[in-house]
Amino acid sequence: MFSDTYDLIIIGAGPGGHAAAEHAARWGARVAVIEKNQWGGTCTHRGCIPTKALLACSRQFMNLKKLKRLGISTGEARVDFAAIKRHQRQMVTLSAKGVQQSLEDAGVELKAGEGHVISSREVEWMSLQGQRHCLTADNIIIAWGSEPLLPHGFQTSHRILTSDGFLALETLPEAIIIVGGGFIGIEIATFLAELGVRVTIVELLDGLLPHEDREADDLIRHDLIRLGVAIHTSTRMEAIEETSSGVSLKANQNAKHIELTADCVLMCTGRKPLLHTEELNRCSILYDQKGISVDDRQMTNVRGIYAVGDVTGGIMLAHRAIQQGRSVASHLYGDRSVTYREDAVPSVVYTHPNVARVGLTEKQAGALGLKVETKRVEYGANIMARTELKGNGFLKAVFCGDSLIGVTIVGDDAGELIASMSLAVANRMGKKELKNWIIPHPSLSEILHML
Repeated sequence: MFSDTYDLIIIGAGPGGHAAAEHAARWGARVAVIEKNQWGGTCTHRGCIPTKALLACSRQFMNLKKLKRLGISTGEARVDFAAIKRHQRQMVTLSAKGVQQSLEDAGVELKAGEGHVISSREVEWMSLQGQRHCLTADNIIIAWGSEPLLPHGFQTSHRILTSDGFLALETLPEAIIIVGGGFIGIEIATFLAELGVRVTIVELLDGLLPHEDREADDLIRHDLIRLGVAIHTSTRMEAIEETSSGVSLKANQNAKHIELTADCVLMCTGRKPLLHTEELNRCSILYDQKGISVDDRQMTNVRGIYAVGDVTGGIMLAHRAIQQGRSVASHLYGDRSVTYREDAVPSVVYTHPNVARVGLTEKQAGALGLKVETKRVEYGANIMARTELKGNGFLKAVFCGDSLIGVTIVGDDAGELIASMSLAVANRMGKKELKNWIIPHPSLSEILHML
């Protein structure tokens, strides 16, 4: 066993660990990153990248139906799932290599293998060859990520899948039951339904997106039903039975017993922080089932040990983790100008159309006792949305006094439009400032100018 000393050691090379390492190194720190499985973490291999690669394919397939309206005739379209899977794998490989390359370019030392926190200044690295090394650092960042959360009493099998298992499928099922709405469930439902799979969603709550604007939830529900998705909300799953040919799911909907059948069940019941409790307890780091406790600088209760990303709980989004990582690096080695604010994190559901939000919804603002004014603009009022056949959609802005405190956008390219609104909400821009914003004409972005 040998010892080596660093300014910063990061365990986990997902978005948060990647961002912290790259920025700290560019600010002059000597940085090492330890990654056990795959460079890029959950986002690259089991989350953002593979699911968006699949959705890009199904979206283009659906867009073929618009071509006739635009005067373009094509032959009969068909789905080649093997080719779709190749695209998925290529995007994952490209993303993972990009993570490694950017870290190496920044001067970060990459260490493949397992990393274990021994104390506030010590990390044990076990290489892929089984060699143990003791590394020391002034600061340590925990970026362990998350894992699928299964309801109590249920286990995975070749017919009962989590999103990880679904992304590994090499053939399309003819019929699937998705347990759980939310981001993951309805994104996968969109992809499958657009390719012709018979999809059923079972959701415990009364909405598919309970944390989003109710009108957004209603629009997405309507579009999924139009695609042929059967939706059972306010429905509690009770049991799953596997048969030789598929699965049978028993559920209770408003005291009424229902039974559903399909080829397989996909459990989209959320994710939970990946907590190595033995290490946390050894170092007296505070945590609970929701994640590791951190302050506004992402530091745990143990000086010199920080945590970023999914392991801290909260809304589990890659860009949230990235900003947390950047803020830690800025605080430790930069000019401390980069900060993290939970209320400024945008979210995007990549259904077709997208649901994008930053800040508060009208309902959330009301629950806080805020007196608000809302303004809604329809996609139909925008000439580019009409010209490019973008379909239904809307923007809803929430103002408290003169300040913009929340924006929800539902429609094609909402995930792109929300970026500028994130800046506006984070800076509490007022109506006067927004009116002085010059936006190109004609463009879909002009929908933002109607605020």
